[in-house]
Amino acid sequence: MLKERPVPLQLGNAGAPRAKVDTSYTWLAMYFFLNLSLTIYNKAILSTFHFSFPWTLTGIHTLCSGLGALTMARLGYFTPATLGERENMVMLMFSFLYTLNIAISNVSLNEVSVAFHQVVRAMTPVFTIAISVAFLAKRYSGKTYLSLLPLLMGVYMATVGDYSYTAMGFFLTVLGTVLAATKTVVTNRIQVGRLQLHPLDLLLRMSPLAFVQTVIFSWMKGELDDVVSFCQTDMSWKLVFALLVNGIIAFFLNYVSFTANKKTSALTMTVAANVKQVLSIVVAVTVFNTTIGFLNGIGIMITLFGGACYSYVEWSEKNQRARPMTPAFPPPSPPGAPTLSEKEELLSVRVVN
Repeated sequence: MLKERPVPLQLGNAGAPRAKVDTSYTWLAMYFFLNLSLTIYNKAILSTFHFSFPWTLTGIHTLCSGLGALTMARLGYFTPATLGERENMVMLMFSFLYTLNIAISNVSLNEVSVAFHQVVRAMTPVFTIAISVAFLAKRYSGKTYLSLLPLLMGVYMATVGDYSYTAMGFFLTVLGTVLAATKTVVTNRIQVGRLQLHPLDLLLRMSPLAFVQTVIFSWMKGELDDVVSFCQTDMSWKLVFALLVNGIIAFFLNYVSFTANKKTSALTMTVAANVKQVLSIVVAVTVFNTTIGFLNGIGIMITLFGGACYSYVEWSEKNQRARPMTPAFPPPSPPGAPTLSEKEELLSVRVVN
């Protein structure tokens, strides 16, 4: 008896009820939920087990993402595309961009304050627009630009604090922000451009390469030796299970993030990342009893308002593009059809008994 294969993950083709679920807003909502969940989980692992190895944690995330995507492919939920040498080189460069973005961000944090780092990273939507306009010839409306102003101002107020930095730290933080914007734009183009890879297919190809690169970076930073020493003294089965769950959450977050990027745009994802940043502050206040100032609270509200404004602008412009155009002049009549004067003459004819 033949084994029945699972239905591929294509919600849009699964009928009307599923099509209503498979929307950009649904994927963005899942992105927020999983991103905040992973933030809280990482904080719990750090505070409970004192596992402060960022490169190793990133390696666990990429390893679990690769294994998760491979499992979905083996179960038949998607079919990996056949790529040539050029496309495989694109995947290699994309994985290096993914890893380099993390590396530059981690190094820059040693040279600048956290508040300064967050404010500069909040400028990612600006760099995303610049890259899209310069290299992809995209155009944005004036309303889109205006909706970004309260968002950027809100993040600045929400993260206000000690803005200390060095010259090298300033350069590295700006470079990391440009790389983050580039990574988001490239992620979108790989999925909607010529390659049109499935999000899980992209994850399957990128994750193993990124895992190897994170291990190399960990070795170069000396973290790998510290992890070996930690495993010999403080490793437990509870921590192994906690790290496994952490990796599984990271797999679903990466899949949802890639899918949301494909269904929306690179700019929308950078705006969502800014909103997620202030939502993380809200979570820190409610869950970890973190204290914030009055200006920080006002900034959080302004950021959420800016995110709502951007969402409304995107929704209205999307509906306007989807609406059929009404012709300024009526279409010409087919040959042999009566003219307007002939129609009026026919209507004026009176029937006589």
